[in-house]
Amino acid sequence: MDQEKLKKLLLDVKNGKIQLDEAIERLRILPYEDVLDARLDMHRALRQGLPEVVFCQGKTIPQAITILEKLWKYHDRVLATRVPEEMAQAISQKIPEAVYDPVSRLLKLQKEQQNPFDKSVPYAMVLSGGTSDLPVAEEAAQTLEFLGNRVERAFDVGVAGIHRVLAEMQRLFEADIVISVAGMEGALTSVAAGLVACPVIGVPTSVGYGASFQGLAPLLTMLNSCATGVAVVNIDNGFGAGVYAHLVLQGIQKGFKKALKMHASST
Repeated sequence: MDQEKLKKLLLDVKNGKIQLDEAIERLRILPYEDVLDARLDMHRALRQGLPEVVFCQGKTIPQAITILEKLWKYHDRVLATRVPEEMAQAISQKIPEAVYDPVSRLLKLQKEQQNPFDKSVPYAMVLSGGTSDLPVAEEAAQTLEFLGNRVERAFDVGVAGIHRVLAEMQRLFEADIVISVAGMEGALTSVAAGLVACPVIGVPTSVGYGASFQGLAPLLTMLNSCATGVAVVNIDNGFGAGVYAHLVLQGIQKGFKKALKMHASST
């Protein structure tokens, strides 16, 4: 249950549209509910603005379906990550509203679709070093979009051909936050952070030959970046990068709204 649903529920009680006992029954699931092998944090949307996200790797199909059905019952949007295609097909049979992307392995449930963004809206720029980094880059980009953010993409712009990322300079300069997704040596993050004035989130991927140690080499490169303003998430954690970027963009937009209110009150 999110803030809007809670407000509507309380107004319905106030206006006599539903009985108090029914409202109490709906609120019974707060703050968490036991289902199968999980304890769902039903209170998270009220605290953080986003329902609990389901990490499906390692879960059985029945576990994933049970969890998603329960979350979907009480929320307007639900996100599942690391969903195998076989699991996604089974979920779609039980929950027809589910939308699955095989590249990012994200499965989304949304009651309202996002409207196109105005070009003045703050945005995140998602970069990928190579095509092999696309699954992680798309996980980051689509997580941001699911959370209601504007996203620009520039893929396959790794440092092996530095002119490719330099060709994106204008969009990089105008971005409010950059997510840099790269494997191998992970140098793209330092390059991006050396060009822009906004924060940069480095996402190391497990793409590369043996000496990249399944992402450890790019992780260390990003942590040791000589460019400033870099934050680094865990290996292959596109979702984590997307959520962090969302929080930054949310703060920027709150600042804009506050400035507009101050301007309106002074005129």
